[in-house]
Amino acid sequence: MSVSREIQQSHDETTVKSVTKERLLTLFGLAVFCGVMAFFVTLPWLQLGLIATAVGLLTVTGGVALLGRRERTPPVTQIQQAIQFIEKDSAPSIVTDGDGKVIAFNATARSRFSSEDAHTLAGLLRDTFANPGAIIHRLQSRAAQVGAAREDIATRKAQMRLAVHKMDVDSFVWRIEAIGEAPATHPAAGSGMPVLSVGQSGAILFMNEEARALIGYRAKTLDRLFPTGVPERGGLAELTTKNGPLSCKITEVNSDAGRRMLHLTPVANVIDVAPTSASAGWHSTENLPVPLIHVAADGSVQAHNQSAAALVGPDLAIGVQVSDLMEGLGRSISDWLAETATGRAVQQSEFLRLKRVDKEVFVQVTLNLIKEGDSINVVAVLTDATELKTLEAQFVQSQKMQAIGQLAGGVAHDFNNLLTAISGHCDLLLLRHDPGDSDYSDLVQINQNANRAAALVGQLLAFSRKQTLRPENLDMRDTLSDLMHLLNRLVGERVSLTLSHDPILKSIRADKRQLEQVLMNLVVNARDAMPDGGEIRVETECVSLTTPLERDRVSVPVGEYVCVRVVDQGVGIAPDKLQKVFEPFYTTKRTGEGTGLGLSTAYGIVKQTGGFIFVDSKLGEGTCFSLYFPVLGTVQPVAPVIRKTPEAAPQSNGDGVILLVEDEAPVRAFASRALRLRGYTVLEADCAEAALKTLEDSSLNVDLFVTDVVMPGKDGPSWVREALKDRPEVRVVFVSGYAEDKLSNDQAAIPNSVFLPKPFSLSDLTETVHKQLH
Repeated sequence: MSVSREIQQSHDETTVKSVTKERLLTLFGLAVFCGVMAFFVTLPWLQLGLIATAVGLLTVTGGVALLGRRERTPPVTQIQQAIQFIEKDSAPSIVTDGDGKVIAFNATARSRFSSEDAHTLAGLLRDTFANPGAIIHRLQSRAAQVGAAREDIATRKAQMRLAVHKMDVDSFVWRIEAIGEAPATHPAAGSGMPVLSVGQSGAILFMNEEARALIGYRAKTLDRLFPTGVPERGGLAELTTKNGPLSCKITEVNSDAGRRMLHLTPVANVIDVAPTSASAGWHSTENLPVPLIHVAADGSVQAHNQSAAALVGPDLAIGVQVSDLMEGLGRSISDWLAETATGRAVQQSEFLRLKRVDKEVFVQVTLNLIKEGDSINVVAVLTDATELKTLEAQFVQSQKMQAIGQLAGGVAHDFNNLLTAISGHCDLLLLRHDPGDSDYSDLVQINQNANRAAALVGQLLAFSRKQTLRPENLDMRDTLSDLMHLLNRLVGERVSLTLSHDPILKSIRADKRQLEQVLMNLVVNARDAMPDGGEIRVETECVSLTTPLERDRVSVPVGEYVCVRVVDQGVGIAPDKLQKVFEPFYTTKRTGEGTGLGLSTAYGIVKQTGGFIFVDSKLGEGTCFSLYFPVLGTVQPVAPVIRKTPEAAPQSNGDGVILLVEDEAPVRAFASRALRLRGYTVLEADCAEAALKTLEDSSLNVDLFVTDVVMPGKDGPSWVREALKDRPEVRVVFVSGYAEDKLSNDQAAIPNSVFLPKPFSLSDLTETVHKQLH
């Protein structure tokens, strides 16, 4: 290669002059010193010793010189071999010394990088990476320790891999490879506005395409862009571009890890021009990609550009009040404009909603003062924030529904404990009263209302998606046919119910009982929406989605679905209430006519089944609920389990020792009395620790554990696993106010265990215990 001679000369100088020459001079100087001193001393033995030392040092000097001569050739040979190896590499490869100076690079690197920056590796890579010095130092330090290092770095144009290998001498071989397209994950990418991402030190970490087009080059620091300094957020600054200085408005947004996002809005033509008329002065802003509106102090529009007209809509015109175009402050927009004009506005940027009838659009409006002669006007800079507000609303709704779901699950657990105690003690009282007693009917009323409350708690669990489903393969035609008789009785005589099926309807997998509850809720709501009568249509259709269905901030994946629609001709739902219909306890009915849990229960069941539910409604025209259930795949379905009706518990007394562990005292008292009435010996414990303490008595024989799942301290499965180590033959009954799926993983690992959900009756408890013991 053409650089071989330069490489050899460079390495000879660095090796011989820096190492061998210094050693030779030092040794030779010592030898001369000893020889000179030998002529001045008079003692024969000392003179002889100095001469011997001088001779020895000269001998060592010759050896070092010879060794240095031998060491010159191998390093140059090794570097030449590396150069020959990388010359034909298709990726840019560079050889550097320990200080980062370029020794050589292959043909690909020579064709890619400028020769002006060829003296250092950092200079070669400064247009490829934002901060090449730090990357090079990090990789070289790692390679110096372990021999090699590499790192994948995302740049604006591509995903780059930078690899380095250390040679035996103080030199490194670098290789740069593009491994993929640049990921569009930066929040500023595709924003439509010039945006810079800035670090704490003022280094520019990222520039989107719009910023590069505005500035005309890749800037490294803010000092280079803003010679007079970066103003405070919302202020104006002079931006240095390739075509000269440009006045820009700076909007600053804090990001993570101390970074900042600077949004650049060119407003030089708007502010610097002082025309005789507003319209003439705004002629130069017509083609700007940033929507701008010139507003007078009284709130009337004086001028606007084409981008603003496209964003705001056809209602934007000269003389129109801004308050007639947008809303959402919670106070008068005129007051906000007046405060801005007088310099009293605390916040110059607000998110507003446009009063467009064709679609919903949110904008971020930033106000800036301008002076035109003696008058003070305002420039409103608009940014389309529809996607941002949509994501924000979706996040808030998701957080709210999740919080309500957690609350519903917790409330359901506490209510189940209370209902277990109420219905249980009611059962105990019924055992002591005959149907002819005066109190018997009152006790029956208590028991029935406790069961109604239990059904209401079941709806809460359905909404929170914490109930236990028993899915099976269903044909919607058969399911709806079986349900039509009951639905006809529900809707009454003034409402007609029609059913139509798709001739080709595939099977789905769902809990039949819960699916029937969903359809009943929808049909009852449709009946209540038509007080004067009408028609309710229940339609089924097999839908094949080739592209994802985007609706109501939800994306339905590609695939085949069975769609069930419940359509009525009722009064409809107002648009402002349409997004709230699935929230629990939200109802438009009068007090006492509904709990507000019907649609939220339907929502929870459909979601837990893996489906989707949507609502369409217009005031005065009616409402349509659409349910999408995924079609069964080609996998052979599992046959549904046929559950046998439990046999009645024998009235004869039982035998056996039962350890009852329950932290709720009323539930524990009821369960203990119920089991003792059946003849069982019951040992009680209010926590897991007390149960384990009782089992420390090895002479104690226990046949069955009846334990709550969720308790303070150790939970039910934890203490049961510990107890079964010494008593593996004991059977277990788990009880809980939560759904069974909270226990499913732990129960699978515990043999001979069953689950009894709360609230349970006296007969439920005794039947379960009898089955486990026999």
